[in-house]
Amino acid sequence: MRYFRLAILFAAMVFVGCNAQQNVLYLQDVESGTEFSLPENYLIRLKPYDHITVMVNSKNPELAVPFNTSTSYTSLTGVTTTASAAATKNSLQVLTIDEEGYITMPIIGKVQCAGLTRDELATRIEDMIREGGYIQDPHVNVNFDNLTISVVGEVTKPGRYAINKDQLTIFEALALAGDMTIYGMRESVAVVRESNGKSIITKLDLRSADCFSSPCFYLEQNDVVIVSPNRYKAATSEINQNRSFWISLASTGISLATLVMTIIR
Repeated sequence: MRYFRLAILFAAMVFVGCNAQQNVLYLQDVESGTEFSLPENYLIRLKPYDHITVMVNSKNPELAVPFNTSTSYTSLTGVTTTASAAATKNSLQVLTIDEEGYITMPIIGKVQCAGLTRDELATRIEDMIREGGYIQDPHVNVNFDNLTISVVGEVTKPGRYAINKDQLTIFEALALAGDMTIYGMRESVAVVRESNGKSIITKLDLRSADCFSSPCFYLEQNDVVIVSPNRYKAATSEINQNRSFWISLASTGISLATLVMTIIR
């Protein structure tokens, strides 16, 4: 009977351990070497109110000066030239895409941006400059300015993080935030995305390879990733709150009792 009880106890421990492991492992249904198709059009696309910088270059740097939004520009040889001698590329003016999806460039005027990638916008500006007969060899660099995502909830370092590339996956975002804690619900990670004036919430199960096909596998500017606590953490939090309440109530009662006894004496 003693050995039978020990066997039952051991089996229970194994079962609990396996169940706990299933709650914290990523991509549990993926075998080594398995290939998956990633979502199309995964590059970040420009939206109204995004902030960008635009740098126009040419083999003849003097021709590019009027198109830049500051007094500095960089030639194709990498030499920085300035109209005021001391400015640098960091002094480029930040352009805000308006609510209709346009920016206004010197010389060529309004340029439609919304829905384009950085490279597509650069190509459009180059075509407009070339077709206008201003520069025959324009080279345009478009960069995002202060593009961020936010990660909150059951992660090690919740906060806002800068996007420094056009492809940022949900796993990379969690890595920036120090990964989930063991209490995070990996089966239901929410991504809040603004689109056409509405907030759309998409949930991903990071334990399954199905997350690769989600439109939110690649994050976009201003996305918010929310990692909810599991039932154990939620229950523990409630217990701690109730405990704090009763401790506070008892402390208040003792203080009042002491005060009454002092007055009576």
